[in-house]
Amino acid sequence: MADAAEIQGPSASPARRRLRRAGALLAGAPLLAGLLQLTATEPAQAAPADSVSVALDSLTPSAPTEDDTLTVSGTVINNGGQTVTGAHVGLRVGPLLNTRSAVDGIAQHPNDLRGGTGDELGDKYTEKFSKLVPGVAEHFSISVPADELDLGKDGVYSFGVSVSGKTSARPWDQMLGIERTFLPWQSSEADTKSRTTVMWPLISSVHMTARTGAGERQTPVFQDDELAKEIAPGGRLAQMMDLGRDLDVAWVIDPDLLAAVDAMANGYRVQQSDGSTNAGSRENQDVAKQWLAGLQEAVAGKEVVALPFADPDLASLAHTGTSVTGSLSHLKDATDVAALTVKTVLHVTPTTDFAWPVEGAVDPSIIKVATSAGADRVIARSDSLRESAGLPYTPSAARPIGGGTTAVVADARMSTAFEGDLTKADSSTLAVQQFLAQSLEANVQKDEQRSIVVAPQRTPTASQAQAMATAVKALQDGNWSQPETLTAAAKAKPDPDATTRIPSTSAYPSSLRKQELPRSAFEQIADTQDKLDNFQVILTDQSRVVTPFGLAINRGMSTSWRGQAAKADGFRADVLSYLDNLSGQVKLIDKSETKLSGRSATIPVTVQNNLVQPVGHLYLRLSSTQPTRLKIAGKAYDEQPVEVSGGHSQSVKFTTSANANGRATVLAQLYTEDGQEYGDPVSFDVKVTEVTPTVMLVIGGGVLLLVLAGFRMYTQRKRAAARQAEEEGPEEAEADSGDGPGNPDDAGDRLSEEAGSPAGAAGPDQPGDPAPDTAPESADPSGTGERVDR
Repeated sequence: MADAAEIQGPSASPARRRLRRAGALLAGAPLLAGLLQLTATEPAQAAPADSVSVALDSLTPSAPTEDDTLTVSGTVINNGGQTVTGAHVGLRVGPLLNTRSAVDGIAQHPNDLRGGTGDELGDKYTEKFSKLVPGVAEHFSISVPADELDLGKDGVYSFGVSVSGKTSARPWDQMLGIERTFLPWQSSEADTKSRTTVMWPLISSVHMTARTGAGERQTPVFQDDELAKEIAPGGRLAQMMDLGRDLDVAWVIDPDLLAAVDAMANGYRVQQSDGSTNAGSRENQDVAKQWLAGLQEAVAGKEVVALPFADPDLASLAHTGTSVTGSLSHLKDATDVAALTVKTVLHVTPTTDFAWPVEGAVDPSIIKVATSAGADRVIARSDSLRESAGLPYTPSAARPIGGGTTAVVADARMSTAFEGDLTKADSSTLAVQQFLAQSLEANVQKDEQRSIVVAPQRTPTASQAQAMATAVKALQDGNWSQPETLTAAAKAKPDPDATTRIPSTSAYPSSLRKQELPRSAFEQIADTQDKLDNFQVILTDQSRVVTPFGLAINRGMSTSWRGQAAKADGFRADVLSYLDNLSGQVKLIDKSETKLSGRSATIPVTVQNNLVQPVGHLYLRLSSTQPTRLKIAGKAYDEQPVEVSGGHSQSVKFTTSANANGRATVLAQLYTEDGQEYGDPVSFDVKVTEVTPTVMLVIGGGVLLLVLAGFRMYTQRKRAAARQAEEEGPEEAEADSGDGPGNPDDAGDRLSEEAGSPAGAAGPDQPGDPAPDTAPESADPSGTGERVDR
């Protein structure tokens, strides 16, 4: 084009240019007339889109046969500004659709007037309206025998409901609106039927916390009462259970849901915003019992597939969790407890060898994680495990991908047919017809029986579940499909031409990756597990703590947290906070400064246990930070075993010895039997006020001098008395021996010194006695800041 613009011939004369223009106008006149004629006739066939909308509320039966009567009902609404007169609603049968892509095209543009709308069946099968007032909905219902539809070869036909009429601006008959859907036509039993497996998921969000009551029953505590609404009559899970009981489906169940409903049935409490808890209602307990009883009946004799407990997010584990030590062990724990939970609550033995990543999206790391806990069948989806060989048909679901692992590839078109808002009847009807059309289209692709798996969204809404049930019921009543268990689909002979190549990690959808749990979530979980491991070793009844917290850890990495990052982080933080609170109930009591008034003494340290159960397997270590000044049991530290009954305290006494005066810091710390620190240490000072040897020598010398002085005075007095007696002579002595008024009559009546008392020894509390160096030892336990006696 650029070259043509630049290479131009000689300029033409003005007269020649005028001649050329005239010739061009004459030559273009017929074309212009044709365009004008086309423009004038086009409104007779199609009016501007959305002038009148058609809602197809019901189409029954969804897959008619020759002897059926097809009934179509719905509403039409005039969305324009002018009244439509001479209106009528008619049925249109379009062409036979030969590919699944053709079905996709109509499903994406159901109201397009420019597509292949087909011809009306005729006036006999129309409903007429004299006028359609703007904004007013008008209901219609048209019935037609199936043999009047003039359908030929078995397959999927385009089917439409149109409305035609006139307006003041366009006073001729024209199609004003249409809604197109599909009419699956299999007039008799197909020679080859597809084997279809429909997964019926019973999965909810996380409801239970790690908190339990202090009593023997350990009453569980729920985050809220939302689960009661889901299982109540009319609730989402109640409808899932009621709808699934009449269908031949594979029940895919999260055991955490069963555990929560079972806990609710036996009495529960609900956490409040202020941290307190209220008792759950009796009414909700009865609802839980009724739901469990109904589910037990519904799954009897059916295939039950148990997901790992709390449905862990496999993709998050693979992409961020594996970099945190211990994360994969939680998946193994969740798998181990799954079968036991289902068997205990539902009294059936489930299958546990299936892993289901989010939306069936897989990569090598997800496959590795999914199979690490024992699962050898991974449910993928065909929009992840895409066909690369250009197969003109849909292959069977089972694909061997190496290492003894089978990828069960669900059909993406049928699995996603019930997503979106299906609360309106027309949306639900279109979804059902699209699902059936894709199923029949896949069946007629090849005269060889194949296994098709449908894996819908994990938590369908009530309206989505109703549409699913309608479609599955029609499919199982149809002539081209038969039900099959998920286990049988996984064991079916694989198609040798189907792809078995797992997409790379970079091909994982970015929209799903944005919803994954961050690395910090798994670090928080690892921190919780470490603290739980350290706490449980001191407990005499570990199950009271290990079980609720172990399950809470599994809930912390649930798939249900996708899109709720803040709420998920809050849940994990609450679990960790509650564990810290419980483990903190076993602690050391703080001490203030302690005085040591001798060379040795005992120092008591108190351990408090505020749990309801006894604790043991603990050691209390008392360490001196200055062992040259203060030793504990003759060394730098000493430790003693500790066992404390529930709700009690125990004082542990340590022998200490001082080598010098001054202040020494002592550290008390609890340890588990494996040498791990438990709880916070308690540090306090010991003030040593010991009497030194020099002072003791001085005091001893002083006492000795006092004793010698007293003895000297006694001997001197005795000698003086003897000399005086000799000088007075016998006369005075005889006079003195007579009875005096103040003397006893007999020698036995006189007071004598106590046996064993030394001469001149003073009685108790004599003023001359030295005071003891320490006070008598007290048997009472030491208090804060009290003096510790030797």
